[in-house]
Amino acid sequence: MLITIAPEVQLFVDIEGAGWVPDGPCLRQKPTLILLHGGPGYDHSSFKPIFSQLADVAQIVYVDHRGHGRGSRRPAEEWTLDTFADDVVRLCEALGIEQPIVLGQSFGGFVAQRYLARHPGHPAKVVLSSTAARFNLDRKLAMFERLGGPAARTAAEAFWTAPAEATWAAYQAACMHLYNPTPGHPEARQRNVFNEEILYTWSAREFPVMDLRPGLASAQCPVLVMAGALDPVTPIDDAREIFDALPAAHRQWAEFANAGHGAWRDMPDEAMATLRAFITG
Repeated sequence: MLITIAPEVQLFVDIEGAGWVPDGPCLRQKPTLILLHGGPGYDHSSFKPIFSQLADVAQIVYVDHRGHGRGSRRPAEEWTLDTFADDVVRLCEALGIEQPIVLGQSFGGFVAQRYLARHPGHPAKVVLSSTAARFNLDRKLAMFERLGGPAARTAAEAFWTAPAEATWAAYQAACMHLYNPTPGHPEARQRNVFNEEILYTWSAREFPVMDLRPGLASAQCPVLVMAGALDPVTPIDDAREIFDALPAAHRQWAEFANAGHGAWRDMPDEAMATLRAFITG
């Protein structure tokens, strides 16, 4: 469905599971889990179908970021972390959601970190999965070379220093298969509604100067940092940097030794059990 969150701004949203369920003589409200997808430029489809496993403990809200996926196209000046982060609040106001659990994967984790900084009292809990607080190009290049050799390093450096159609094609060929040790389903990428212009524009304009560490100190709720030890694009030291910047009273850590980018893609049982425990704990 399309949800209007501001004049002429519609986000595509899909909702799985009831929010209120029978519990003896009462109706019990389940928490709402909002999923912020990676990219930029991609859509929410990478969360399906595996996150359906959590529908018994949370009402799941899949959302495409502003200008992404099946929502309304928006001008490039709106493709900023501040706007994407504030859209989480706008969406909750439109749907009547209070104190959501917000999970940000990769680029969605950038959005979730900025959301934590700008609206620290809004979420009940936050999950930061396979993400980073800074660009950290040297870490990416070292990990791509470790997993894919000099050719992967060269392609990664070319794309991340000059995001464009030509460098993206080489990056896809040399680097994307290194994101996870477990091969992805061949049809999964075809399900994406991909706006590659957002990828190139945001990655060139905002990513190199991004530093989300100062805002993490504002966190007022439990924050789970999930990281795969074999992740080349947001290496595990990026996750440790996030963890170190969070208040000690609120931070939790989950490391997956045999996983890459998005632990549920390589260690689904362990990752889903970790998320279930965090949601219900």
